[in-house]
Amino acid sequence: MTPITAPRGSGAARALGGALRPTAKLLPEHARAHHRSMVLQHLFHSGATSRADLARSTGLTRVTVSDLVAALLAEGLVEELGVRQEGKVGKPAMLVGMRTAGFQVVAIDLADDESLRGAVMTLVGDVVARRSARLEGRTGTPAVDVLRDLCRDLLAAATQPVIGVGIGSPGVIDADGAVVEAPNRGWYDVPLAADLARELGVPVHVANDANTRALGELTYGGATGDGLMVVTVGQGLGAGLVVDGALVRGRHDAAGEIGHVTVVDEREEAFGGDPALPCACGRRGCLETVLSVPALRRRVAGLAPDDAVAALASAGRLLGTALAPVVSALNLAEVLLSGPPELLDGPLREAALDAVRKRTMPVIGNDLQVRTTSLGEDAALFGAAVLVLSGQLGVS
Repeated sequence: MTPITAPRGSGAARALGGALRPTAKLLPEHARAHHRSMVLQHLFHSGATSRADLARSTGLTRVTVSDLVAALLAEGLVEELGVRQEGKVGKPAMLVGMRTAGFQVVAIDLADDESLRGAVMTLVGDVVARRSARLEGRTGTPAVDVLRDLCRDLLAAATQPVIGVGIGSPGVIDADGAVVEAPNRGWYDVPLAADLARELGVPVHVANDANTRALGELTYGGATGDGLMVVTVGQGLGAGLVVDGALVRGRHDAAGEIGHVTVVDEREEAFGGDPALPCACGRRGCLETVLSVPALRRRVAGLAPDDAVAALASAGRLLGTALAPVVSALNLAEVLLSGPPELLDGPLREAALDAVRKRTMPVIGNDLQVRTTSLGEDAALFGAAVLVLSGQLGVS
């Protein structure tokens, strides 16, 4: 990695949440990068510590840790913070800490159907600047142009060196940050990360917006990695899964695409149930046609309060019906709903939880939590920041 340099001065690290479990096989040539990640991960989550404590915590030798810390000092990612006063006999330990305030990331959320939202953030998630850009109905290449301009605007607003851009996008995104398909954006086989990195001159990381929300909740929101599902309700509907500390991507990078599970068919429609509406994917009756933000707003528009409660509860039952097999198969601990709280938190959430519990074994459903995200509207921005931390520093 090219050494990173910046003005001296560090912000104090704060306690952060869980970390992802590595899933790739460690090859000998990757050992140094892996060890470097271990050191940065410990400093990121635990704060300033001595080289000796780093060796004990990571299981690395003191020689290896000293070598890694020297390299990180040269890159400007780590700084020495003075000796620790312990009152013990012998040479006092020198503390080292990660310079979390010395660098910034650009994080962008593409989930909204009307505008793109972005922020410049410190490594610990403090927002430095915000920007947004209206889509005004643009899809395809014109929508990419809006995104590129927003990235440039945010990069110009940064007050410290930017280590990368993270983007949470709707649709199926492969491991290289290419959009395989995002029907609501009109994007198919778009190498978004590669194209933007070349044009912006900084590393760019792109992932599914629901996956980024799951990463944000895990790192910044206090969620556990035991069994987490984040359901993203925006222009479309998707989900991110973290099981046993690892993000679940799926065989075709499409894990969590519950928005295109059919929950309403023509037989139900014929008997007075929800209409099997056409979906952007080309089919009818998908969960997204009932549970996206536009669909929910249409569902409650003009209704009396009691009728609006009933309409939201009906949508929640459909969500619970779709969630129950996933919750049961993976024995999830919590499901987080990410989207407008006025639509999701209340009758919809309660009905979804009730539907899951009715359709799963008590040992699975009784202690399941279904709640709204703790990070609110910024959940995807926090997750997009984690994309950069993980991709550039090996930290999550």
